[in-house]
Amino acid sequence: MPNLASLATAVPAPPAAEAPPHGLGVSLAPADAEAKTQGTFPYAADLWAEGLLWAAVLRSPHPHARILSIDTRTAAAMPGVHAVVTHADVPGDAAHGRKIADRPVFAFELVRHHGEPIAAVAADHPDTARLAAAAIVVEYEVLEPVTDPELAFAAEPLHPDGNLIRHIPLRFGDPEVTGEVVVEGLYRIGRQDPAPIGAEAGLAVPRPDGGVDIYTASTDPHADRDLAAACFGLEPERVKIVVTGVPGAMGDREDSGIQLPLGLLALRTGHPVKLAATREESFLSHSHRHPTLLRYRHHADAEGKLVKVEAQILMDAGAYADSSSDALAAAVAFACGPYVVPHAFVEGWAVRTNNPPSGHVRGEGAMQVCAAYEGQMDKLAAKLGLDPAELRMRNVLATGDLLPTGQTVTCPAPVAELLAAVRDFPLPALPADDSEEHWLLPGGPDGAGEPSAVRRGVGYGLGMVHMLGAEGADEVSTATVKVSGSVATVICAAVETGQGFATLARQIVQEILGIEDVHIAPVDTDQPPCGPAAHSRHTWVSGGAVERAARMVRTQLLQPLAHQFGMSHELLTIADGKITSYDGVLSTTVAEALDGKELWATAQCRPHPTEPLDETGQGDAFVGLAFCAVRAVVDVDVELGSVRVVELAVAQDVGRVLNPAQAHARIEAGLTQGIGAALTENLRTSGGLVRHPDFTGYALPTALDAPDIHIVKLVEERDVVAPFGAKAISAAPVVTSPSAVAAAVRAATGRPINRLPIRPQTAVVTGA
Repeated sequence: MPNLASLATAVPAPPAAEAPPHGLGVSLAPADAEAKTQGTFPYAADLWAEGLLWAAVLRSPHPHARILSIDTRTAAAMPGVHAVVTHADVPGDAAHGRKIADRPVFAFELVRHHGEPIAAVAADHPDTARLAAAAIVVEYEVLEPVTDPELAFAAEPLHPDGNLIRHIPLRFGDPEVTGEVVVEGLYRIGRQDPAPIGAEAGLAVPRPDGGVDIYTASTDPHADRDLAAACFGLEPERVKIVVTGVPGAMGDREDSGIQLPLGLLALRTGHPVKLAATREESFLSHSHRHPTLLRYRHHADAEGKLVKVEAQILMDAGAYADSSSDALAAAVAFACGPYVVPHAFVEGWAVRTNNPPSGHVRGEGAMQVCAAYEGQMDKLAAKLGLDPAELRMRNVLATGDLLPTGQTVTCPAPVAELLAAVRDFPLPALPADDSEEHWLLPGGPDGAGEPSAVRRGVGYGLGMVHMLGAEGADEVSTATVKVSGSVATVICAAVETGQGFATLARQIVQEILGIEDVHIAPVDTDQPPCGPAAHSRHTWVSGGAVERAARMVRTQLLQPLAHQFGMSHELLTIADGKITSYDGVLSTTVAEALDGKELWATAQCRPHPTEPLDETGQGDAFVGLAFCAVRAVVDVDVELGSVRVVELAVAQDVGRVLNPAQAHARIEAGLTQGIGAALTENLRTSGGLVRHPDFTGYALPTALDAPDIHIVKLVEERDVVAPFGAKAISAAPVVTSPSAVAAAVRAATGRPINRLPIRPQTAVVTGA
């Protein structure tokens, strides 16, 4: 068996170069970029071990059914099959969950969604494993699925805990207040899939002590370890999660449907077991964005100042709770958007149905309500005869204002500055009126029925997201920095999911210690926990832990020198690998000061605590907030309903840019993901059955769909409570761009556009 430690994803040091720029504020290239472009970067699907078996999972073809019997005898007797496991073979907890343990490892008694795991097989060949899984005979009593979340309240309970996961009634201000102008709207947001480029995969290896090591693309390895250990009936120290390369993660990597069957089969067979999901299995197994139904009523005075917002938000959690409670809290708290609203009354519910499971996807909760409240702002502007940007400008939030949760906005909130930046950015030119430019029209070459049917629209979106966890989540992270010779090593269980943490950690150490050669150790659960890779939290808490550990090492390095020269170590500086004193008396290199010693320090970062929302939706639930403004320009063929996004102009509140290239890449990626939510991405279901769970039926935006993107302004007003003053970058554009695209289509067509993704028939103008 090979050295399995080598299968973990270590982020290698960058190749040597002549005096490369380093430290915070420069565009340091990711250390893994070369390996990824050359195809040598190790992902979970690439893993192998001596004596390897292959796993396959049998999944339910029904969204709702009673399991009458499971017959595994034929499958178990097939040549090459080593084990077949069902719910009866789970030695520990039969159910698991991030906050509520309501999701079974394998379905028993009831199937609650299409694709739910029923059994798993380990065999000596992947084809044998799949054939054996298909040979398992399950007798079902098919039941009527509950697929309409509005009917879930009165339906028979789908789970012993009932169908209602959480209800948040937010009460802020006087319910009797009304405005001179009132607009109402009903909005529907579809089921966006994370759609990772690499499908889920993993390898489980049994240990001599009766435990198991699981190599997989986990984004929260310690939570996965504890969950797996409970299901396996083992102590946590006998289960180890080793993080492999993560081929994209926006929530789907938090699902445990890969690790648990793998671990059980490895423990049962005594062999390493590998599972690589098909694209169909990937669509059926991981969590998706919550489909949401939103009803809104906005009140304003004659000048357009908001008076009151009333809203009802219904989120479809699918079969299990997952992170629905957190998503609902964000939706309710941000239901009024980045606007000053003196009176707000919001009812929010998250309910179970027999639809595919919903969970954490970038900007959950905030994205859905942004589409709705921005639709309302457009309606209000039209009714008052105001420019949509002007109406927004009259209501924007600023530092010191109150959220409807009663929490004061203490962080920088330059919303007016962001909106002004995108509003004043020059609009793109109209396409030339000749045949050679027709490819620029909606639908591509020959896509438009007639160029005369194409109308241009401009729309705005303002969005906000929270950083870190919320409602009392303990956001602690731990990091160790070691220095030996001319090399520094960072040991931190913060997973690099593509958000750039591994590069940031290198930059922090380079900045503080002046050491260019910085290695990031592979992540596993032998290290102290750092929490999930969500809400850009690793930039804050894990980056903060790395910074503190590096500063402790810096003190260890400088104190002996300072003592020798009779000065305080604060009077010494490190730059470009050299240590100098304020008066120039001392000048030496970091390597000379180390003199062969190894220095190390471990530190934690824990932001200030938050609190849960109370029974009226009030409370200081969030650590920090980030804001974004997007202006979208679209061309719409009003006869065919086809839409082309011509340009997105974005201005964002980032606190501080730590790596310009990565910041721009994260913003552009977020905007493009938002275009998918606005125009094409919707995992369609019929009676709870997922239709076309593949990239043929699920339309991701491609490079040809990406518009011209202009990052008009990055406001670097540092948040004083955040390490480095930096804010979340990735989520805010995802939250905001769909509403801007919808607003632009609204402006082009005059149609309401109250559903995402926008269907062609809703963009057709009759008689155009």
